[in-house]
Amino acid sequence: MVKQKTIKSEISLVGVGLHTGKEVKMTFKPAPVNNGYTFVRVDLEGAPIIEADANYVVNTQRGTNLEKLGVKIQTSEHVLAAFVGCDVDNVIIELDASEPPIMDGSSKFFVEAIEKAGIEEQDAKRNVYVVKEIISFTDDTSGSEILVMPSDEYQVTAMVDFGTKVLGTQNASLKHICDFKEEIADARTFSFLHELETLLDEGLIKGGDLNNAIVYVDKEISEKTMNNLKVAFGKESIAVKPNGILDNLTLHYPNEAARHKLLDVIGDLALIGTRIQGKIIANKPGHFVNTNSRKRWPKS
Repeated sequence: MVKQKTIKSEISLVGVGLHTGKEVKMTFKPAPVNNGYTFVRVDLEGAPIIEADANYVVNTQRGTNLEKLGVKIQTSEHVLAAFVGCDVDNVIIELDASEPPIMDGSSKFFVEAIEKAGIEEQDAKRNVYVVKEIISFTDDTSGSEILVMPSDEYQVTAMVDFGTKVLGTQNASLKHICDFKEEIADARTFSFLHELETLLDEGLIKGGDLNNAIVYVDKEISEKTMNNLKVAFGKESIAVKPNGILDNLTLHYPNEAARHKLLDVIGDLALIGTRIQGKIIANKPGHFVNTNSRKRWPKS
């Protein structure tokens, strides 16, 4: 019997939200058994609680966004992936804004905070969803597909095809969730230049800079775009490296994009509300197909 786990003590991180650009303080606190992952907006009257539940997903534009009774949590996936990766079942996540801090665009700093706080077993059996049959969900619009099959443990494979010269087909696999910290946690979020221009026009990524998002240059940069990027990122100069990445950022892995997509899958599937014993194969994964795949899961 595997027991549930929580953290031993509370710990806080401070940063900015990727899309809001607002400074935010996030505090992890120990939680009782069967609490799961709950967000608490301490900046709002009554400190409303939003459970990490797929039923509260309202938007998957550039992140998995939750809303309950008008209270929002944006870009939840990186934090949730860290708790799954660290084998923690129950935690209270307090925020004084709607969006967790982006940090470096990965789950690395959240994992480090969890380890610093410590992890302890609780006196209750862990709930596990044991996959007994093949489950599939496909988004016909994007061609994205999630395939779930029986396995002795939780495994995830992400296969991505971006159809660009700078970043084509990539794969990443996690055979043991205990390897999350070493193999997946520091894989950072990314964007293509053409997406970046749109996001800037829409007033998003206000908290973005060249240290927390990899930018792949998939088109020629006009002088106007270059100047806009300098202003957006507060840089006097911006360059494109030979590997097609904006500015002087160095990749952690050749397939860092695929590893980050795998990280997102883990974070999004945490919204199912239980641990998973099964193998996930995600082809061209995205937040929409990740969070909607739950509709095909039989009740355990």
